[in-house]
Parts: sequence; C-alpha cells; structure tokens
Amino acid sequence: MNYGCIIGSADFPQIFLDFTFYYFICIGGQKAGAVRVVDPKEAKTNKRISPIFILPEFQGQGIAQKAILLCEQIHGSNNWELDTILQEPKNCHLYEKLGYQKTGKTKAINDKLTLVFYEK
Repeated sequence: MNYGCIIGSADFPQIFLDFTFYYFICIGGQKAGAVRVVDPKEAKTNKRISPIFILPEFQGQGIAQKAILLCEQIHGSNNWELDTILQEPKNCHLYEKLGYQKTGKTKAINDKLTLVFYEK
C-alpha cells in the first residue's frame, strides 16, 4: 500500500498556510482519502488532525489508522488533538485504539450531533 501522496501548496495556494499540511491517502495509485494536519511547529503547541476521511469503498481496512500513524511519524508523536462525532462509535474507537484520550469536553451542535474532543 502506498500512503501519503503529498500535494503541494502550489496546487491550492488559497487554502494553504505555513502550518497546514494536506495529504492524499493512496492505495495502488488510487486516491482513497485525505487528511489535513495543522502543525504550528511551536514547542508545547498541539498539532491537530482536522479532518481525515476515507472513501466508503476503502473503509474497514485499517487505512485511517495507518495514515494517522504516518502523520505522527512525519510531525512527531506528541501533543496531538482532534475532535470527532460522538455518535460515530467507529471513529471514537479508532482514535482510542491509537492512544487518544477524551478530554471531557464536548460540544452539542444539535440534538443529533455532538462533537467529542481528544488529546494524545
């Protein structure tokens, strides 16, 4: 499997900031998803995954887990944060399996959607 097909800032200059990194997740030359990493590169400042997505036909294969681990290898394994939808147990399980812990903070968007926040 080939992960981390990186697109450059010249491709999308209006959405790129010096501390924001976008990666395509590729399987056999086919785009299977993408991830955005916010990394201010400042000491004791959290990095953030926001968002990560895997196309439906590639879900359930461990691709998101491997992509997150690669992001942590590239950007460092400490001081990460993210949020996800509480009502999506597979998302919560993925992050908890990777060592992310709930912060205790949640944010109700509406009566059917609540964000839950994680740190590592």
